[in-house]
Amino acid sequence: MAEKMMRIGIMSKEDYRRRTIAIARGEFIPPKDAPKIWFESMESLGQTLSGQNQKLLRLIKDSHPASLTELEFLSGRKKSNLSRTLKTLSNYGIVDLVREKGTVRPVVNATDFQVELSI
Repeated sequence: MAEKMMRIGIMSKEDYRRRTIAIARGEFIPPKDAPKIWFESMESLGQTLSGQNQKLLRLIKDSHPASLTELEFLSGRKKSNLSRTLKTLSNYGIVDLVREKGTVRPVVNATDFQVELSI
């Protein structure tokens, strides 16, 4: 897999709401390279891309597990824990959960992250 950069932004819910309304009204046009994924705080980003989750992403990227059962075996983590973690990562677009023949195969979408933060 080619290295894919994912731009992440940190912005409060209120600022994000204002930004979204300005975009909808045509008052603001975000640059092409603006983040598409937003977190409310560095803490929420840190929880999502924790050390444990980074290891999981590397494991998926390197071993290409065919199912959550295989990933459970490779990672030593319970399937219920993996499912919860992968669903969160999928909600942010960091992984895809591909459904095939009654199984779910995780696929990593991004290997590099660039964070944009303004205070």
